[in-house]
Amino acid sequence: MNLDDRGRAQAEALALRLAPVQLDAIVTSPLERCTQTAAAIAVARDGQVATVVHLDGRLGECHYGDWTGKRLKKLAKDPLWRVVQVHPSAARFPGPDGETLAGMQYRAVCAVRDWNARLGRAACYLICSHGDVIKAIVADSLGLHLDQFQRIQIDPCSLTVIRYTSLRPFVVRLNDIGGGVADLVAARRTSHQNSDAMVGGGGGLADGGAAGGGESHGGRDTADAAADSAGNQARDIGRLVRQMRADKQG
Repeated sequence: MNLDDRGRAQAEALALRLAPVQLDAIVTSPLERCTQTAAAIAVARDGQVATVVHLDGRLGECHYGDWTGKRLKKLAKDPLWRVVQVHPSAARFPGPDGETLAGMQYRAVCAVRDWNARLGRAACYLICSHGDVIKAIVADSLGLHLDQFQRIQIDPCSLTVIRYTSLRPFVVRLNDIGGGVADLVAARRTSHQNSDAMVGGGGGLADGGAAGGGESHGGRDTADAAADSAGNQARDIGRLVRQMRADKQG
């Protein structure tokens, strides 16, 4: 599913907001609307290092199985809908391609931990993924049981920032759809060793972290496919970035 006009506008707006932030990497779900959002952010880097976009299938949308492509109004009448809402840790989507929400959370959190280790403690990188996936990662960072993750809201093309330390993660921003990024730029110049929470709240962001960008708008009245097609995973994002950069310069 490609980005529609609204989704492209959201992606371009997020790219402009993030342009001052030096990113060590951009990692994305293989679904087209995420790769297109990631490419827009890469184009806006203005010569910064993070021009390579990495695909990671573990950050892809939940595998909704037989729910894929069905209207949410119809799915709301399915008994499974109630389980997804109140007891998501027990939810498994129907069909041979369906997965559990717990399995989705496990693979997504593993991906984040692997990229943390690969890029190093001082890295600041961006993940472009999907609402439920980001909610699951946030729940893990907050120490919440998966059954509480429906209390978290992630809007299209929102910005969530998590700072990982040796002791605990810190959720710095959640579902931010319009704030400035000056504090994130300043965070690049501070220590990444401190794992202690500020008693009384402290004076603001002191360390950098990993940023997860919410997916852009591409039509949300159906359950999303886990992958648009095998061909999408092999898409040459570098070519897309170069084309977008050429269009921008033209």
